[in-house]
Amino acid sequence: MTTTAADNALAGELRYLVAEELKLAASLLYQAYHDDALLMSLFQAHKVDYEKRLRAAIREELNAFWEAQQPMIGLFDGASLLGVVCLTEPGKSFGPGRYWHWRLKMLLTAGYVSTRQLVEKEEIIQSAVKQELGLENYHMLAFIAVNPRYQHRGWGDMLVRAARQALQDAPQSEGIAVLITQPQHMELFLGHGYQQVTELQIGDVSGDLLFCKSQQQAQQQQEEAANG
Repeated sequence: MTTTAADNALAGELRYLVAEELKLAASLLYQAYHDDALLMSLFQAHKVDYEKRLRAAIREELNAFWEAQQPMIGLFDGASLLGVVCLTEPGKSFGPGRYWHWRLKMLLTAGYVSTRQLVEKEEIIQSAVKQELGLENYHMLAFIAVNPRYQHRGWGDMLVRAARQALQDAPQSEGIAVLITQPQHMELFLGHGYQQVTELQIGDVSGDLLFCKSQQQAQQQQEEAANG
């Protein structure tokens, strides 16, 4: 995947991340999600080692994505990483709990409570999509962030479109689910065809579950509706 666009004298290029760029992505995601209400709850922001555990957890998440060959798309201007979006694909052994070594590393870095709550979060989302939409084979958008220095320039729209492109590259997928806990993300996703499914409670934080159907899934439902 390679896409370019020009905005405010910056030329954005979309491409899949390589191993050497995971540290850049982890740093960007840490900045973007440091004050996220859900992660602050999951990783117990009131404790003195919150920042250390959050950094470690994001690092282990990206390493797990890399090992499982999940889509991680970076938006670059030259060597500068402007933004990143990470998804999980359907049909792979990459669900709640991930791999045993992911659990072990998360237990050592994030602690038992945070690791358990991360697993429960994914289980809650999967259960809601199955119950509300009757779907099991879909992408999950796990992270999306734009470098704070380059926000409000349209790069978020570019990253959401990149996620849709990854969906088109996986015809077995029925769509993309995303849990919105940051208010500024709601308008962004609704503007790209995502629809509200339900409100979820993860611990003491509520969020909106959104879903964007694949073109194939949307066409199938339209045909079923037309045939009665």
